[in-house]
Amino acid sequence: MADIAVVFHWAPPVMDAMDITELMEWREQARIRNGVEDGWI
Repeated sequence: MADIAVVFHWAPPVMDAMDITELMEWREQARIRNGVEDGWI
């Protein structure tokens, strides 16, 4: 969740409301936005 928070500037309560599937989708978007190639932020 930290990678999502850093990239999108979201507080933990915003992400607490998401299910694991939604979190994984946002994590992928954070990876893309951050320009990371290997899947690790």
